[in-house]
Amino acid sequence: MAKRNEVRQAKATTLQASADSLGATTPIAATPGAELAEVWKSLACVGLPAEALAAAQGDYVAEATAIWNRLLMPSGEAPVLSDRRFASPDWTGHPSSAFLAEMYLLNARTLLRLAKSVEGDAKTQARIRFAVLQWIDAAAPSNFLALNPEAQRKAIETNGESLLHGLTQLWNDAQRGHLSQTDESAFEVGRNVATTAGSVIFENEYFQLLEYAPLTTKVYERPMLFVPPCINKFYILDLQPENSLIRHTVAEGHRVFVMSWKNAGEEIAQRSWDDYIDGAVLRAIEIVREITGQKQINMLGFCIGGTILASALAVLAARGERPAASMTLLTTFLDFSETGILDIFIDEGSVRMREMTIGAQSAGGGSLLKGQELATTFSFLRPNDLVWNYVVGNYLKGETPPPFDLLYWNSDGTNLPGPMYCWYLRNTYLENNLVVPGKVTICGEKIDLGSIAAPSYLYASREDHIVPWQGAYRSTQVLKGKRRFVLGASGHIAGVINPPLKKKRSHWTGRSAALPASAEDWLADAVEHPGSWWTDWSAWLAPFGGKQVAAPKKPGQGKYKAIEPTPGRYVKEKAA
Repeated sequence: MAKRNEVRQAKATTLQASADSLGATTPIAATPGAELAEVWKSLACVGLPAEALAAAQGDYVAEATAIWNRLLMPSGEAPVLSDRRFASPDWTGHPSSAFLAEMYLLNARTLLRLAKSVEGDAKTQARIRFAVLQWIDAAAPSNFLALNPEAQRKAIETNGESLLHGLTQLWNDAQRGHLSQTDESAFEVGRNVATTAGSVIFENEYFQLLEYAPLTTKVYERPMLFVPPCINKFYILDLQPENSLIRHTVAEGHRVFVMSWKNAGEEIAQRSWDDYIDGAVLRAIEIVREITGQKQINMLGFCIGGTILASALAVLAARGERPAASMTLLTTFLDFSETGILDIFIDEGSVRMREMTIGAQSAGGGSLLKGQELATTFSFLRPNDLVWNYVVGNYLKGETPPPFDLLYWNSDGTNLPGPMYCWYLRNTYLENNLVVPGKVTICGEKIDLGSIAAPSYLYASREDHIVPWQGAYRSTQVLKGKRRFVLGASGHIAGVINPPLKKKRSHWTGRSAALPASAEDWLADAVEHPGSWWTDWSAWLAPFGGKQVAAPKKPGQGKYKAIEPTPGRYVKEKAA
């Protein structure tokens, strides 16, 4: 036992000595000197105004000197590091670790300040800021075992078990092909997520149509059709019974149908945007109307599902059809002129490259966009929260991430047909053609989104980084029917999945029905309400449901019979 303790102490001493040495000599913690002068000189050549560079240089030297002096002449008080990556006493309680963290944060602030000062067009500036932020986040000393005193302490305390567990998790993630953000073994689609009862009543190569069993003795005569995003699985709308928008809508007395998109395989790799409109959404609308006997139905689209739904309704409008009693769009772009951070990825060159590789112009006539590629892109929009946080926790500390249904869904990606995706990129993010009446032809029809006559409920999330709320608000200027715009708190997913019983967050509604051209003008006159937007939507939707009728005793009708229970097979298919 004594010998084991001796070995353990030796390991601890070696690890700590190694960490101290690296912390004192790593370049990120270097003091101002000749090397720094060369850095400043090179920065003067990349479009930085001389006065901005001089001011940043002066401030940097002053702050770096102050940090160095605190290291040489400690006051006995631990520095205050507001960044949560360095909040642990392991960082603040040891002079070399605290110095390392302080210098990193100073370097990060300075680099970001310089990036914001670069002269150029708006897209170039945004790309530079994004690249600098990616580098800053990746270079954090907390991301490296040799520099992270928290991970080192845990390795010592567990006699290396945390490192072994971290390596095991790294190997498992490499086998899965993605970074684990939650304990994926804790969930199974159909067992403890996507559990609202119902039946699959139709399927083709694009989607399964789900009909949910009623929870009330009477239902509204006009049914509700959900069109979820095809870049994700539909069960974001049906995670758990207590946070399921699908179950909530069923409980409100609506007869609910949901499209469950097929995870695209090679058999549909060459399908187009038109195919997704004609073979999926238009087909689903037709089937729901046929089953229920209703000429008009209520419809909801989420994210790209909303863009697809609006495109389909514009096609029908061009044919003189008005099947929508109402249309709800959640965090959806119709006008793509304000797309936020995603705009930096889109230009003629990048879209052309996609068209030549996975689009219809490729040698094979089209191939798949892999779901993991999209998931990785979205994760790196918030790298500290969705990437490096898990690198440190999973691999350096050997911690198993806790079960979280939303993050399990987030890791369950889907593939898309390349031609369909390329059409979407060019005609929305790149050229913004959908918003121009008659500019694009879909399913043989020149479309005009303004021709959709249905009353519309438009929801956006205030902290959404994927569909910035100002961009979603622009739909109010595109659509011409009666419109209601509601702004919720939080982000792209958490803002939408906000059940009333949780009594969390808040939402804003306009004081009047007026919808000014400017999103900020609307917000200035809006009223904040505590709690979920779901109750506001339920009240808005009810009048469009028609009269109450007896709930159906079995799913489907006529030739549309139950094929299998919800959530169906398609949603369980994993992206290869």
